Amino acid sequence: MIVVLSKNVSVHDKELVRIYLRDRGFAVRDQQFGDDQVIGATGKGVVDLRELGLLPGVERVAATSKPYELVSRETKAEDTIVTVGEAGNVKIGGSRITVIAGPCAVESREQIRETAERVRESGAVLLRGGAYKPRTSPYAFQGLGMKGLEYMKEAGEACGMPIVTEVVSPELAVDMQELTDMFQIGARNMQNFELLKKVGSLGKPVLLKRGPSATVEEWLLSAEYLLAAGTKDVVLCERGIRTFETYTRNTLDISAIPVVKSLSHLPVIVDPSHAVGIRAKVSSAALAAIAAGADGLTVEVHPRPDDALSDGPQSLYPEQFEKLMRDIEALAPVVGKELLRTPQPNRSTAAFRGSDSPAGGAALSGKPVAYNGESGAFAEQALMRIFGEEAPRMQVQSFKGIFDAVLEGSACAGVVPVENSLAGSIHENYDLFLRYPDIAIVGEVKLRIVHCLVADERASMDSISIIRSHPQGFAQCRDFLDKYPSWVLEACNDTATAVASIAREGAVKVAAIAAAAAAKVHGLKILKEGIETNPLNYTRFLVISRKFSGGPGPAGAGLAGAAWVPPSLGSERPDKASLVFSVPDKPGSLFACLKIMAESGLNLSKLESRPIEGKPWEYQFYADVSIPEQGDFFAVMEEFKTCSEDFRFLGAYRGSL
Repeated sequence: MIVVLSKNVSVHDKELVRIYLRDRGFAVRDQQFGDDQVIGATGKGVVDLRELGLLPGVERVAATSKPYELVSRETKAEDTIVTVGEAGNVKIGGSRITVIAGPCAVESREQIRETAERVRESGAVLLRGGAYKPRTSPYAFQGLGMKGLEYMKEAGEACGMPIVTEVVSPELAVDMQELTDMFQIGARNMQNFELLKKVGSLGKPVLLKRGPSATVEEWLLSAEYLLAAGTKDVVLCERGIRTFETYTRNTLDISAIPVVKSLSHLPVIVDPSHAVGIRAKVSSAALAAIAAGADGLTVEVHPRPDDALSDGPQSLYPEQFEKLMRDIEALAPVVGKELLRTPQPNRSTAAFRGSDSPAGGAALSGKPVAYNGESGAFAEQALMRIFGEEAPRMQVQSFKGIFDAVLEGSACAGVVPVENSLAGSIHENYDLFLRYPDIAIVGEVKLRIVHCLVADERASMDSISIIRSHPQGFAQCRDFLDKYPSWVLEACNDTATAVASIAREGAVKVAAIAAAAAAKVHGLKILKEGIETNPLNYTRFLVISRKFSGGPGPAGAGLAGAAWVPPSLGSERPDKASLVFSVPDKPGSLFACLKIMAESGLNLSKLESRPIEGKPWEYQFYADVSIPEQGDFFAVMEEFKTCSEDFRFLGAYRGSL
């Protein structure tokens, strides 16, 4: 049983609740869940829940049906997001996929540093490695101990990566706590309860691996030990269970991922390396885990696996890991997630983005991100994918309002849709870039659009007579709507507004076409999910920020200006740029521009013409181009500018797959 205390509960009232529970036969413990103070009560005591709920300082009482109370989703419905590292930019859970990578064991300072650099370059954000290795054979390599942990910490700091390492005894946990950012409880120690209690009491994040013969309930009860002991950040790791199969090292229990996520609010990641134990099969198992809903992966990578002192056959070569990361990035939008990226130290992007000037980043830090629509809108989902679930948000009533908020500085950035894979470009927003020359594009995300039929709890398919949504929502669900010709369609500014209107009115004859997130936010139910005609339905959102003058500015500032880049977008080198241009009215003028791109190795991924406002029958072109690793991109743009007219550089940013 969980007792959630009021936000302003006094020490006296809290103690009275504790005494009340003890007097009735319960063991009690304090716990913190986000902003909520809770008291966990376990044992065979008996209590009147109504009487308990009336005690001063008690907000609500949650009686769970599971033996693991703190871990249970009955206690906490929202997903827990675990933050690792002092910088706080590595998060596990929510809408992002977090990848941990590194060798099985730290073998030398050079080996762990080389591995850290290679996996960081490919996109890993947490460094793994064993300093203490529990091995089946007493003669196998047992790790370098504290010296290995020091090497690992050094490599992690150099590459801007928090570290996670296994702890094998309560005594070592105390010695290791200053050097590690996250403890790992290995599969063999999952039910080492004294170790769980000690590690939990230290308050650091913990990665808890499932034992090779453990049931899901035993695994969750081990997590309960950690939470009960004091830590609030636990990540569950499925790493394969022991079965009769001999073609792989273990059997990856893919079904455990959705099962555990339905039972618990804790994030779940997968270790495909230990699950299959064969290098050639690791990537396939990893992608299957992401498709099943895992929040991340922990993967063994070694620069020279054939020479590894432990688990060489299951360790990926850096080149294999790089390909896996690209595959994950391509798969992530399909499952409604984004690959987590974090800033890399000592990697300059000034040639493209400029740096935070006092007038720029410092002034905008901590301000909200603007989007159009109500809570639960697809734009809000894109915002959270980029900035995280905790990001402060500002709702505005129009796309123009987003640009205004960013320009005025009331929002640090904005998220605007510009293109749908089925309906095409949203020209209104493309045209706004021309009207707001001080706004630049600094990021991009592609969001899969899954439409649901959302209605009041009392509604049914038979009771509905009116459907509300954005016109594009109607168009994208035409095959479904054609089955119900009697329904009346009412257009709204956006899909989430349609849902909000039903919630406000309590209408049972009205349903909305919108995202599942909107139904959850407004307390409505989903009558039918996935009603879009074409499942390959994606919307491309751009992140916009304000340009600043007077700062150091990037090379090519005459083209782009120095735009503030939100820290959540990381500091990776931009690989994509957007521009608008027109060409002289003479034969071959467009060809001359495109020839410059072709000869400079710039891949043109989009080219679309639009009428020029106030100039009938004259057109301008919107273009997206790749930025190659080699060569002076801005020099090419300067050359391009000479053969075009009304050239406008909209921004350089990291493209999304």
